[in-house]
Amino acid sequence: MAVPLLVNCSAAATIEAAMAAFLLWIILFILCWPIALLALILYPFVWLLLLPFRLVGIAVHGVLGLFSAIFMLPIRLLRGPRAI
Repeated sequence: MAVPLLVNCSAAATIEAAMAAFLLWIILFILCWPIALLALILYPFVWLLLLPFRLVGIAVHGVLGLFSAIFMLPIRLLRGPRAI
């Protein structure tokens, strides 16, 4: 009897995306190894350049979530104790 493997769906999607990216890099490495090595070297610098945009996105998402919660609070209070 096999035991089912309990894996979070988002974790499984992350693993699949990482595997697909790795396979695409291997194909690029086989077809044109200088570009693949350049991409491998430049990836950390691109990640550092894009980091501020990710932080701004997280902050904006948090502020919009706060505004949404403040806007929806009277509606949730009017629904009764089970809605809160």
